[in-house]
Amino acid sequence: MKRIIFVTILLICSSSFVHAAQRDWQGVETALGRKGAVQGDMFKVAFPRTDLSVKMGEVPVEPGLALTSWIGFKTMGKRAMVMGDLVLLETEVGPVMAKLVAEGMKITALHNHLIGTTPAVLYLHFSGKGDTAKLAGAMRAALSVSATPLGPPATEVSPAVPPDWSKVEAIFGKSGTKKGNLFQVGFPRKEKIIEKGMEVPPYLGMATGINLQMVGDKAATTGDFVLIGSEVNPVVKALVDHGIAVTAVHSHMLFETPRLFFLHFWGYDQPEKLASGLKAALDEVGKERGAAKEKH
Repeated sequence: MKRIIFVTILLICSSSFVHAAQRDWQGVETALGRKGAVQGDMFKVAFPRTDLSVKMGEVPVEPGLALTSWIGFKTMGKRAMVMGDLVLLETEVGPVMAKLVAEGMKITALHNHLIGTTPAVLYLHFSGKGDTAKLAGAMRAALSVSATPLGPPATEVSPAVPPDWSKVEAIFGKSGTKKGNLFQVGFPRKEKIIEKGMEVPPYLGMATGINLQMVGDKAATTGDFVLIGSEVNPVVKALVDHGIAVTAVHSHMLFETPRLFFLHFWGYDQPEKLASGLKAALDEVGKERGAAKEKH
């Protein structure tokens, strides 16, 4: 009987804790004016740049392919950590960066993800720690000095006949998320990523992300590989050998262990051909670590 009472109390306490955590994120949602997604002690909200009309050559780039700002929060006791990246036009970078700095945020990277977009688009990465409500208010203030849509997300029009991604999934050996013309799949790194004593999980950008967008009977692909130094050039070679362009290699954070490099790419071809090239590159990730284990 005592055991039953103890378990009941435990369940009630656990339920109360979950609801409390949800109430905390509701405050962030109110501050940002946008619903987000919760995973464990993390919360992430996205701001697609639906106001932009961006092309790579003649290929229209949908917001979900490469033009979505995201902000991720992770609880740290009574405080929180925030990180992410903002999709900005060149003219927006200065005002947004100035506002982030004024609000006490740290700038961790500024760079391109793609080459040759019209108009040019840059990606501003940031981080901060502190009171959750203040962090949310700071991010709202930074977004407000750009043209990023801050109201309810625009309603997306689904294609009459959704693309069939089954062959692509078979090549990757993994199911992905499908929405409209888009297919997205992630591959988390196996080791823990630590920055200043705190683990940064895959949910906060530590997973290789691959996006594909159907354009007629072809597909465009972009995303980023999350790599340690020894993996960079094997992945570059695999992509280039399969006709996929490497468009950027850079860092997103400042103090992470192990040191990571984020490799961005662009391809436009038959979906299965792109998937085969990307799978060849994925096979290079962790290969050196696996070879080292076999020697032992």
